[in-house]
Amino acid sequence: MPPILALLMFLVGAGLTIWATEELIKGLVGLSTALKVSAFVAGVVLSGFEAENIAVGITASLNGSSQLALGTIYGGAIFLVCVALGLGALLFPLEVNLPKGFIILFALSPVISGLALIEPVTPRWVGVVLLLVFVGAIVYLIIASRGHTFLLSKEVEEGATEKSSLAKAIFLTIGGIALIVLGGELVTQGAENIISGFGIPAGIMGMIITPAAIELEEIIRQAVPSKSGRHDISAGNLIGTLLYFLIFNNGIIALVAPVKIDPQVIRLDFPFLVIVTFIAAIFLWRGKVGRGAGLFLLASYVVYVGLHFVFN
Repeated sequence: MPPILALLMFLVGAGLTIWATEELIKGLVGLSTALKVSAFVAGVVLSGFEAENIAVGITASLNGSSQLALGTIYGGAIFLVCVALGLGALLFPLEVNLPKGFIILFALSPVISGLALIEPVTPRWVGVVLLLVFVGAIVYLIIASRGHTFLLSKEVEEGATEKSSLAKAIFLTIGGIALIVLGGELVTQGAENIISGFGIPAGIMGMIITPAAIELEEIIRQAVPSKSGRHDISAGNLIGTLLYFLIFNNGIIALVAPVKIDPQVIRLDFPFLVIVTFIAAIFLWRGKVGRGAGLFLLASYVVYVGLHFVFN
């Protein structure tokens, strides 16, 4: 396949998965409204839902692209903590007063996700364990947040104000899932052909370029609520998304399409994620992620990219 066509396929796939995910979220929120499910519960469950990560990760795993599959988990999480949180805080400093248990859960999420790396191929039993942990974490967040609204994401809040018929909600949900699967296939095939056509190392393509392309909207989700003074929404989206990336998506991929572990993920990506998440947790513990902290997180991402170029 010509490199330009592969690049176009990759960009179209990434754009399609991002757009389709937004439509899917509208459908799920519409379902919660039409079925009279608590808007707060919908906010917690959907705050970090990343169906495009699951689609790209599973497709890549089935096609044997381990770096791309793991990149949707670990590369995506590093992008979230360093770039989405960092740039968001640099533009609009984040001031939060989260329960300490939430911050501890945030800091421990990467460590827990390391269960998937204990064997050369992600064990299916680890997938089951991670999914159970995810359910327990969500239940804990819901119970501990009772009476508060700080985990209600902006997109759910806006969606809840719109009247949506059950038929429309079902259509958006099913259509969104179908388009996400298609987008995931385009991203995977495009990435594989870019790697072979342009000579881009698989680690850089899987851990940096693909996660960044898919997760660009996370910068907006992180910055816009803070700009509006809703720092609680930004913090809730951050914690929810990280849980989805590292625990839920990781569990689904391990259970449905076990992936071979690249040693560099263990040597570089996983420990780097643990360190930057712990540092971000310290900022959250202090109650503020200011411009200095945001600049530090962005600089950390530059270091991370540099390390990939050095070791690839």
